[in-house]
Amino acid sequence: MSAPTPPAKPANALYVTQPLLPPLEDFIPYLEKIWENKILTNTGPFHHELEQALCDYLGVKHICLFTNGTLALITALQALRITGEVITTPYSFVATAHSLVWNGIRPVFVDIDPLTFNLDTDKIEAAITPQTTAIMPVHCYGLPCDVDGIERIADNYGLKIIYDAAHAFGVQHNGASVLNHGDLSVLSFHATKVFNTFEGGAIVCPDAKTKQRIDHLKNFGIVSETSVVAPGINGKMSEINAAFGLLQLKGIDQALQRRQMVDAYYRQKLSGLKGIQCHAQSAGKTNHAYFPILVKPDFPISRDQLFQYLRENNIFARRYFYPLISDFPMYRGLASSAPANLPVARQIADQVICLPQYPALTFEQVDMITDLIASVACHGTPSADRTAGT
Repeated sequence: MSAPTPPAKPANALYVTQPLLPPLEDFIPYLEKIWENKILTNTGPFHHELEQALCDYLGVKHICLFTNGTLALITALQALRITGEVITTPYSFVATAHSLVWNGIRPVFVDIDPLTFNLDTDKIEAAITPQTTAIMPVHCYGLPCDVDGIERIADNYGLKIIYDAAHAFGVQHNGASVLNHGDLSVLSFHATKVFNTFEGGAIVCPDAKTKQRIDHLKNFGIVSETSVVAPGINGKMSEINAAFGLLQLKGIDQALQRRQMVDAYYRQKLSGLKGIQCHAQSAGKTNHAYFPILVKPDFPISRDQLFQYLRENNIFARRYFYPLISDFPMYRGLASSAPANLPVARQIADQVICLPQYPALTFEQVDMITDLIASVACHGTPSADRTAGT
């Protein structure tokens, strides 16, 4: 039986993200080089070149490239031998918690800060038990966590810190890369991310010894032709992905600058709209990975009704992150998933919409999106009925 044909995308549709793709002809020389040397994987020359280029660009000491960010998260936990319980956020993509469960670790969810949407540092200590071994915060939407506060808690209780930094490519805190905080930071290079290698990910390591252990773990634990030292997996990035990453790096500064301009224009257009709240801005260098807004109770229609209204106008925004991770069947039975434990996260999840944000988005398209929202804010819509449900 053949697979069903996916529905055709509307020609004029706008999606929440669009992958950054350089001109195809610029990629051909890289492919020709791969065909010439016939090295497709197993840490070939492009793989090594990309690791060094990313270290230089991001301002970090060591990077281990992976085939995707989820395998990188799973391996980071293995590398630090994390067990027991890990404190994390319910407001993220499910891979954050899944990586824990795949390692036999129990996630313990803590509520989030109402401004940053990151882990609320003031709530972490109350969740620590004798079984707690680590904290896994997320730099949500690329806005840095309270890294100093989290580090103080981890030091006091002897805990490891693994940052899910999937959104944090190029983000800085106090003038230096936020990726240098914690014991390890994990990046995603998925097609939806600010910097992509089609699929990919990486672990930022503080020292060469840790990098060596992670490199062994992502290659079946192999040390030599006749020696295997750990039960590793196959998490290696291919040469084609690494080559694409090298090409992507050439245009990343221009892409980040364009994202900043789009972000600023959105804020200008949405300023003063009753019932619409833009996400907090970072004091340091950020990457404007997403553009989330909150649809507050005084907006004329509900969040889900606005979400549907935008879709009816071919604007495919997303409710990142709804539902909460703690609401999914494999997690909702945990004591820390109780709604009373996560009031802020639940409120944010019920109000958030991420609007389209990517370098190719034009100001005219932002006008169209924000004008639709403004028209609802001022007049409602013909179908607006807050009692109709969602």
